[in-house]
Amino acid sequence: MPINIPSHLPAKEVLQKENIFVMDENRAYKQDIRPLNIVILNLMPEKEKTETQLLRLLGNSPLQVNITFLRPKTHTPKTTQKQHLDDFYTTFDYICHRKFDGMIVTGAPVETLPFKEVNYWVELTEIFEWSKENVTSTLHICWGAQAGLYYHYGIEKYILPEKCFGIFEHKITDSSVKLLRGFDEVYLVPQSRHTDIDTNAVLKTTELEILSTSDEAGICLLASKDGKFIFLTGHPEYDVTVLRDEYKRDLAKGLNIQIPKNYFPNDDPSLKPLHRWRSHANLLFVNWLNYYVYQETPYIWE
Repeated sequence: MPINIPSHLPAKEVLQKENIFVMDENRAYKQDIRPLNIVILNLMPEKEKTETQLLRLLGNSPLQVNITFLRPKTHTPKTTQKQHLDDFYTTFDYICHRKFDGMIVTGAPVETLPFKEVNYWVELTEIFEWSKENVTSTLHICWGAQAGLYYHYGIEKYILPEKCFGIFEHKITDSSVKLLRGFDEVYLVPQSRHTDIDTNAVLKTTELEILSTSDEAGICLLASKDGKFIFLTGHPEYDVTVLRDEYKRDLAKGLNIQIPKNYFPNDDPSLKPLHRWRSHANLLFVNWLNYYVYQETPYIWE
């Protein structure tokens, strides 16, 4: 999918080197088609890296996508330059009157905090409420999934005795579900989190459907039965080096961190990890865009 992004966004050069089809505003305006409008609420600390990871996956389908980057107005990130935020991001008060075909809510480094202690929680709940009527389908990732499950369904999270950290096998529950079309029965997903969702509460919530689980990492993928809300506990968008970088960072801080499971060959951190989850990551995002956004959204929002 050609993704329409600002011509000077740093991610553009990276994606072009990878032969990802991107176009700037000038070329996009010359195409007489209705593009999909996707808003990305980026809560991750290193925003430029997350932009590249998500745009890479959104650029693998034959339709045009307009991207809007959103950040909380009530939170000032410490690891992204103010100029970058001013150039490429907007806040909810500037888009709350609009409708979007799809939305992505990323993870955030606040998972051990109670939801209501997150300094932008009130603003986030306003966005979640707005999404019910103004977004065709929303994909929530990692902490974003936990926050969405708590807001929409009252499902709590809890702190794990040890960080869920590594590459884990996940088994799909029903291959006929549109989101899982083309998936193998077992697929790999990176996980990196200190918390998990209450599985019993999920099972009691009739509006939700569990789509894939892991014996080691628990529920990975679940969705509302109408497809409006997708919840993903892992990080299929991660580059191959992200877990290595997280591991080295935590070691440098003196934290009690285990080697990420099933990641380094022979569990040897000196060896280069293999990127073994890329194909299913692409398939997941393409299926979401196709079946839950493009085929469900109206041509003209009323």
